[in-house]
Amino acid sequence: MIRLTIARHAKSDWSDGALSDHDRPLNRRGERDAPLMAARLTEADVHPAVLLSSTAVRALTTARVFGDALGLPVDARQDLYGASADELLSAATSSGADDVMIVAHDPGMTDLAGRLSRGRIDRMPTCAIATFAWETDDWTLVDAIEPASWDHLTPR
Repeated sequence: MIRLTIARHAKSDWSDGALSDHDRPLNRRGERDAPLMAARLTEADVHPAVLLSSTAVRALTTARVFGDALGLPVDARQDLYGASADELLSAATSSGADDVMIVAHDPGMTDLAGRLSRGRIDRMPTCAIATFAWETDDWTLVDAIEPASWDHLTPR
């Protein structure tokens, strides 16, 4: 069985116009939502073997909150910053694990969630999490077959 959990980073702070997009931190809502969603992950019995994250401050901060709750280190990867749906799926495939979590950005997150849910997830708001499971051990099949199960969690 293969499981992929994708999470869009928590809400970021736009108040400092001097910061680059990559360096924006979480705002108050993001700081509140990340631990809330981390708790929901553990309640849903989500325990990935690998936790990958974009290197952007807002994504990495979100991933570290999730990692602390799940007891996992975060593998920060530059290639996940602005990654497309194809690139996100490729990162999961190349991780070498059967149970992977990725924290990254839109539009890639919404595109991938929509694709894997066959259009049933049309939006990944900040700090949303989608989990997909397939009855296969072959990552190359996840695009071709319907997930055996999937879930979509949002902070609101």
